[in-house]
Amino acid sequence: MEKFLANSIYIGRGLGFVLQLLGGGFLIGIIVGLLLSIFRYRKASVFLVERFVSVIRGTPLILQLSFIYFSIPGICGIKMGVLSAGIIAFGINSSAYVSEILRSGIESLPKGQFEAAQTLGIPKYYMWKDIILPQVITNVLPALVNEIIALLKETALIAIIGGMDIMRRSQIIAAEQFEYFTPLCIAGVYYYFLVLLIELVGKKIEKKQSDVKNP
Repeated sequence: MEKFLANSIYIGRGLGFVLQLLGGGFLIGIIVGLLLSIFRYRKASVFLVERFVSVIRGTPLILQLSFIYFSIPGICGIKMGVLSAGIIAFGINSSAYVSEILRSGIESLPKGQFEAAQTLGIPKYYMWKDIILPQVITNVLPALVNEIIALLKETALIAIIGGMDIMRRSQIIAAEQFEYFTPLCIAGVYYYFLVLLIELVGKKIEKKQSDVKNP
């Protein structure tokens, strides 16, 4: 029992690393994804945007992570840590999927809203900020929550470049103690509870938005 608790605490110390990867990666993903979706809707640089999304979605995340961590420093001469490389790689990968989610949300809105805003002379910045995006986020929130959950599970790939996350710590214990079942189960429980937490927060936000719509 004492060994089990010690192993659980050691693996749990990777939570902070995982949350940094998840938070930083999704922040980049939502910002870049939003810009990409707006560019595509406004027909600006459509070819480049579509090729970027196609390449990111069409290549394995492990390849993108390895390229950013191992190749970029050699090409650009920029020293990059494991955490920085992970956040950038997961952020870029997530942005391609987020852009598709937001694009579908934008295209689902009635075109009359855009035309009415233009007729009233509302500046495009405020049109997107106050009229379009709030509706889009509300409509695609479940899909965004699913993307966050998917990104959380994908952060386990950071172990391949030495990131001390939950998965990497469980692998270290398994190698030291020659016991794989228990450490991996502990890691799985940590990931599962994080997923439950994300789902709970997502449902609370959905309920709050529903209460605002239907007081």
